[in-house]
Amino acid sequence: MQHPASGESWLARPPRTAERRLRPWLTDPASLTARIRMRCGMFGVRVLRQSAGALTPDERRLLGLRAGERALLREVLLIADGRPVVFARSVLAQREQRGGWLRLWRGIGSRPLGAALFSDPRIRRQPLACARIGAADARYHLARRALAGAATLPPALWARRSVFRLHGRSLLVSEFFLPAILGLPDDPL
Repeated sequence: MQHPASGESWLARPPRTAERRLRPWLTDPASLTARIRMRCGMFGVRVLRQSAGALTPDERRLLGLRAGERALLREVLLIADGRPVVFARSVLAQREQRGGWLRLWRGIGSRPLGAALFSDPRIRRQPLACARIGAADARYHLARRALAGAATLPPALWARRSVFRLHGRSLLVSEFFLPAILGLPDDPL
């Protein structure tokens, strides 16, 4: 699905142009947090933002929101052995801020969201989509700012996203793979 405003195209599978070592990261439907933890000695989450904010046009479209509708945003860096490996952005529309999602959101703190999502059997994940996100997308610049000069970004980042559903309500989770992800071993430690 092409989104002209940001230039990216979200695909069901990574194209052949995606780096071979990155494809399993883009397509594994299991917990990204668990996958990273199995490949590093120390794992951490650095919360960058957890507040109300505006959405990108493609986030609004995916969640069926009108222009100007706001949402709660959670932006974090996933850290493996002291290196940021993923910039993640979670979106919870204001109209979805009831019940289970709101309790989870308020209580998550600096814990990884993935651990909570995959531990609740009531939560269902919709299929993953992936895209190559470049400088035309605001989220690329959010990732760059989050790194605060700790690493140089390539001209585009591979990302994946999916919607999680709980009692008919949606939470969008997007994960942007930073260059250091390829420094993790292919196989678990």
